[in-house]
Amino acid sequence: MNWLEAAVDTKNGNTEDVCALLQRADIDELIIEDGSDFESFLEKNREYWDYVDDALREEKRGISRVRFYVTDDEAGRKKLSEAREILAGAGYDISVAEVRDEDWENNWQQYYRPIEIGERLVVVPEWEEVPETGGRAVLRLNPGLIFGTGSHPTTRMCLLEIEKAAAPHVKVLDLGCGSGILSIGALVLGCESALGCDIDEKAPETALRNAALSGIGPERFRVYAGDALHDKKLRAVIGGKKYELICANIVADVIIGLCPDITGWLSPDGIFVCSGIIEGRQEEVAEAIKKSGLRIIETRCEDDWYAFTSCLPR
Repeated sequence: MNWLEAAVDTKNGNTEDVCALLQRADIDELIIEDGSDFESFLEKNREYWDYVDDALREEKRGISRVRFYVTDDEAGRKKLSEAREILAGAGYDISVAEVRDEDWENNWQQYYRPIEIGERLVVVPEWEEVPETGGRAVLRLNPGLIFGTGSHPTTRMCLLEIEKAAAPHVKVLDLGCGSGILSIGALVLGCESALGCDIDEKAPETALRNAALSGIGPERFRVYAGDALHDKKLRAVIGGKKYELICANIVADVIIGLCPDITGWLSPDGIFVCSGIIEGRQEEVAEAIKKSGLRIIETRCEDDWYAFTSCLPR
């Protein structure tokens, strides 16, 4: 089915008036874009990221817009005409563009192709045929709306360290697991089990579905939604065992906050791999790692992103 995307730029940020006018045309499913809401969201959740793309901030700045969709057929065009008439009476214009289902569902997929990482792993999107791997372990993935495809430098750097550490006895803790790519990568490379957690409520469903694509079931991979810094129940689950490999591909502030806990969760011969650290924050993170009693044994940097691998003193 084809659709028509309609957009209405509001006056003085007054999206509520536009929404009320559209409801008179029986249009209730609305998307509100508000640059001030975007900035407020960033400020209230600052601990969860260090870097927001300047182009994205610029794109959102000053925006006050309402969007909606109607079917590209006689009924949809009639509804659009009614909305246009109502809005015109209040001094608003509508811009319209044609959209096809596949534009939403599939266009982004063309930019995501199999990615070889290190010497033993290849990440293959669910919709692609598995290429000749040359003996590499295959990690099938459909990230959906969750971060983690293998293309970002922080993910690649973590997977390179995971490849070195993977072994049959290794139990993995994945803090901020997202799509599950780090845990699943460790498991297809031969690790025993993994426990993942993420503040995104969608993460468990997405990560477990991705694990199933690679033939990994819940007996080897458990995933929880929650905040590992503050959720007491989640922290109790995490602290129930020791881990030979702990991964945290998050942001600097969260990594710094977690560092005091890592020494208690890490097995004596284990390693802690962390990334998501933007240029300018690496020294703070390195200092927090050392202050917690860990010893940094590997530092990686790619495209202004850093990753540290550390262990307990030996």
